[in-house]
Amino acid sequence: MNSRVPLAVSIPQTFPSGPVDAERIRRYLARAEALGFQGAWVVEQIVGTVPSLEPIELLTYAAAVTTRLRLGAAVLLTALRTPLHTAKSLATLDQLSGGRLDVGVGLGGQPQVYPAFGLPAERRAARFAEGVGLMKRLWTEPRVTFEGQFYRLKDIPMEPKPRQRPHPPIWFGAHHPNALQRAVALGDAFMGAGSLSTAKFAEEVVLLRRTLDAAGRDPASFPVAKRVYIAVDGDRARAGRRLTEWFGAFYHRPQLAEEVSVWGSVDQCVEGLRAVIAAGAGMLMLNPVFDDEEQLERFAAELAPRL
Repeated sequence: MNSRVPLAVSIPQTFPSGPVDAERIRRYLARAEALGFQGAWVVEQIVGTVPSLEPIELLTYAAAVTTRLRLGAAVLLTALRTPLHTAKSLATLDQLSGGRLDVGVGLGGQPQVYPAFGLPAERRAARFAEGVGLMKRLWTEPRVTFEGQFYRLKDIPMEPKPRQRPHPPIWFGAHHPNALQRAVALGDAFMGAGSLSTAKFAEEVVLLRRTLDAAGRDPASFPVAKRVYIAVDGDRARAGRRLTEWFGAFYHRPQLAEEVSVWGSVDQCVEGLRAVIAAGAGMLMLNPVFDDEEQLERFAAELAPRL
């Protein structure tokens, strides 16, 4: 596969019209690796009507059936998880994958689910930031003593550390200016949401770069990527209908498909992806929502050479 811009793909994770097919996931990952994609990513949706596999377990399966692909989550809703359990799981995954993990974190946009996890929605941003900072300490320090607003540790060790040093890259998904400031303070990279239009992504990148400059960080050392929901299909109307169905089931917002997706002929998809690159994406994470194996082949054969 030949592309100037690194291309990653989503891992098949939702199964709205049939049983979970582990063999299809394995086959897809093996083919993505053989075709030369840079990485494979998951998302987190613990509760919802669409069958969606848990992200860390799915990445662990992916680690077992691949050898080269970077493996990423965009994003884990870490404010709904305890930082100790999450740090342990991710360090284990980084070890088992041979140091191929990219950790995406975010706050999420559904505060109403917090009580289901035994947590208040209030002050979730502060809990999120404290938890991410604590995970980094657990990954890098022999013993951690910490007296925070939400978590208290006294001389706590956690081993093994991640394979990657000082720790796996932490990708932030964020929209609000305060969230972008957290990304710059705590993160290593930025992943634009698939549920955001190219125009909105471009605005976020501008603000992110300003925030990096203000913090004295070099924007060139802070990778930026975007998840892109995409469907390559010469019958644009058919692809649009299928995207709309999926967005209605997964996001409960069918109109979002037209607002954020890239779809249609090869020429139309190349044009859409070039716009995302021009908006600031240094890596594209391509996310088909149907016919994923067929789409994977078309990404490599028809889109990559023109990017």
